[in-house]
Amino acid sequence: MREITLSGGVIEYEDTGDGPVLVLLHGLMMDASLWDGPVADLSADHRCVVPTLPLGAHRRAMDPGADLSLPGVARLVAEFLDRLDLRDVTLVGNDTGGALVQLLIGEDRPRVARAVLVSCDAFDNFPPGLTGRTLVRSGRLPPWLFGLFMQQMRLRAARRLPLAFGHLTRRGDAATARWMRPVLTRPDIRRDTVRVLRAAGADPDVLLAAAEHLPKFDRPALVVWATEDRVMPLEHGRRLATLLPRARLAEVDDSDTLIPLDRPARLAELIRAFTREPA
Repeated sequence: MREITLSGGVIEYEDTGDGPVLVLLHGLMMDASLWDGPVADLSADHRCVVPTLPLGAHRRAMDPGADLSLPGVARLVAEFLDRLDLRDVTLVGNDTGGALVQLLIGEDRPRVARAVLVSCDAFDNFPPGLTGRTLVRSGRLPPWLFGLFMQQMRLRAARRLPLAFGHLTRRGDAATARWMRPVLTRPDIRRDTVRVLRAAGADPDVLLAAAEHLPKFDRPALVVWATEDRVMPLEHGRRLATLLPRARLAEVDDSDTLIPLDRPARLAELIRAFTREPA
C-alpha cells in the first residue's frame, strides 16, 4: 500500500497496472480490497488506483478536524485525484462508493472522463436498507460502546445477518471479516467511524440533492446493477441510467450488492468493454 497525506489526514492506496486510469471507490465499513478481484483482471491493461477511504475499515486514523460527512469524503477523493495528477479518469463506485461518484460527477470535475455506478446508494435510499439504517443508528452510541456493539461482528453468523453483510454479498465473508478488524481493535478508528455514521444520519437527503445535478454530466456513464439486489433497488439503477444523459445499464445476475466480490470477472468484463468504447 502507498500513502498520501491529504488535508484530512493520510490515505492509503493501491496503484497497479498501466493504461487508461480507473479510480475505484468502496463503501461503508469496507476497504480497497473490495476491488481485488476486478483489479487482478483489469490491471493487465488499465492503471487501477484504489484508495482506502475513511469509512470504517481504514487503518490510518484521520485528523481530528477532518470532515467525514459524505460530501467531505467526496472532497477528499477530488483532492486525491488532484494530488496524484490523474487525468481522463474512469471513476468507479460500489455501495457508498457509488454515492461518492454521484457527488463528484454532479460538479464540474474535469479529471473525470467517465463514470461507473455499481449497485449503490441513490436517491432516498441513504443510509441504504436495513444494513445502513442499523449501522447509522449504532453510530449514535459513544465510540467505546459502539466498539462493544461491533464485537459481535467477530462471529460469522452475526456478519451473515441481514442487518450486517448478509444481504450485501453471497461469497465475500472472508473479506467482510477483514474489514471488521480495524473498528474492533482500534479506538481511533472507532472514533472516526462514529463521526462518519453521525454525519450520514444528519443528512439523509444528500443523494436526493445530488441526483438533481446528474443530468449535467455529459460524459459516458455505465450503470451496473445486481438484478437480485435486496439493499439497492434495481429500479434505482434504471432511474440513474435514465438521469445520466450518456448512460447505459447492465444488469448482473447471481449477485448481491457487492458485485466486485460476487461477480468480479463479469464486472471486469463490463468495465473493460466500457472503457474501450469511443468517448
